[in-house]
Amino acid sequence: MTYAKTEAFTAEQQQLARVAKALAHPARVAIIQLLASKQTCISGDIAAELPLSRTTVSQHLQELKALELIKGEIDGLTVCYCLNTELLQRVQQQFVSFFIEATSGAACGPDDACAC
Repeated sequence: MTYAKTEAFTAEQQQLARVAKALAHPARVAIIQLLASKQTCISGDIAAELPLSRTTVSQHLQELKALELIKGEIDGLTVCYCLNTELLQRVQQQFVSFFIEATSGAACGPDDACAC
């Protein structure tokens, strides 16, 4: 039996991978962008703003909420969604650090002689 050995990686590496996986779907990126553009909680029909069914949007919202990238509070019969800006700012710093580290060393370019 094979399984992912996630425990062999740091908590930060695991979090970056989870967020990257969640953002790998364009619908989830669109939901984050929509919530960011409104700069407030949305209790209306998010599906009306996206080219997806209400059920599909709901599934994507649940994925984002499970990672705590968004918050959702029940208000009567509706749910008010907004961004978890504190977490998004931490994730932003993690990605910035990741890309700075990944691009700071020697790299093979189109004109470089690579040993691989």
